[in-house]
Amino acid sequence: MNLRHSLLLATACSSLLFASAQAHHSFAAMYDAAKPVRLVGTLTKVEWTNPHSYFHLNVTAKDGSVSTWACEGAGPGALSRRGFNKSDIKIGDQLIVDGYLAKAGGKIIDARRVTLPNGKIVSGGTPGDGGPGDAAGAGRPPGQ
Repeated sequence: MNLRHSLLLATACSSLLFASAQAHHSFAAMYDAAKPVRLVGTLTKVEWTNPHSYFHLNVTAKDGSVSTWACEGAGPGALSRRGFNKSDIKIGDQLIVDGYLAKAGGKIIDARRVTLPNGKIVSGGTPGDGGPGDAAGAGRPPGQ
């Protein structure tokens, strides 16, 4: 392999690593551990992707208005190892998601605990992300 090919390969690998690092972030980079939240809503969309899965819920406020929230969870492999598989949920299901609000605002939370339609509770957090509970168990956020 000549120098030019080596540089091209190194550049491509660096770009992939940078993109991966941007997509896979720590809890503290995006979420506020001082702002726990509980969402109860209807599942409208599931993105079963790596490095993070997303579950979208329509949540009805006390005034009757409906808003769509994105709930970020661990990747499919981590969720599956905890007993949470894509077949456990379907569009239209009611979910309860305990998590933390995004620092930047908006309707996105880090889903630390997910209560499935059958009542089963699973840890939704990303392993090793430094967030509350660090996905070690299905613990409820403080104050919930």
